[in-house]
Amino acid sequence: MSLNENYLVDVIGFNQVERSMLASIFALAARRDPGFAQYEPGTPGRGPDLYLVDADNPAALNEFRSLHKRASLPAVLIGGQGAEEGFPVLPRPVQWARLLQAFDELLSEAEERPVTLGRTSPEAAQYLRRSLPGTGLGRSNSPQAVGDAAARAKALGDTVLVVDDNATVRMFMKSKLAPFGFDVDYAETGEEAIGLSGTREYTCVFLDVVLPGIDGYQVCKLIKSNKQAIKKTAVVMLTSRSSPFDKLRGSLAGCDEYLTKPLDEDRLLEVIAKFLPGSRKHKERAARG
Repeated sequence: MSLNENYLVDVIGFNQVERSMLASIFALAARRDPGFAQYEPGTPGRGPDLYLVDADNPAALNEFRSLHKRASLPAVLIGGQGAEEGFPVLPRPVQWARLLQAFDELLSEAEERPVTLGRTSPEAAQYLRRSLPGTGLGRSNSPQAVGDAAARAKALGDTVLVVDDNATVRMFMKSKLAPFGFDVDYAETGEEAIGLSGTREYTCVFLDVVLPGIDGYQVCKLIKSNKQAIKKTAVVMLTSRSSPFDKLRGSLAGCDEYLTKPLDEDRLLEVIAKFLPGSRKHKERAARG
């Protein structure tokens, strides 16, 4: 995916822990339509399109005010301050779904009342009209939007496997993964999951524990027995079993995360983003530097 296909968000302030978390958010948000990526100063030919501001940090708030005087761009503020700035203010801790919704709503307002965005070219204006077809949410089900989503999925190449014999869970996961353009496979049994994992390389496998035939712990062990999978495939247990003993069994089987049902959407998005190749590379760079 080209950087020019995303809106660039200038992140102002925030501590190191929050910046790491925001980097994961943008790794996932860049996959949407419209997509949002973190602005890096010095990006050739591009300026930021929106601001994300730590409103509890006076220095960050002053920096935003100074920048806003030069380029009147829309913003989302995080914290308990800044309501007087006239932009959405979200509380801490940052909730992924609410932040992405706030970005969508800002673009919707830009469509309804002209706001100067960093995208000033005719192509950018066309992109904005396509992304926000009157809904304000940038998630059209038109044939063109569906085609765009499919093209993004193919270009990104990240595949996900959901293993669960419950149709409701599979539909829930489908609805949560769809906006981010993943290529998703589904399996209802452990044996089917093993067969699929033997023919495709998955970025992430969401795996129920209680399955017909072999259980999720055995499936996890078999997937992780592949040396390539250890490095490239994350296995996330997705189960209603929440006892410390069950979590220990998951850890011993080699799972990377253990999520319990009912699922918290923010936690689910956090885990998905954590295991994207871009997020992994960012964390490796942070660890080295």
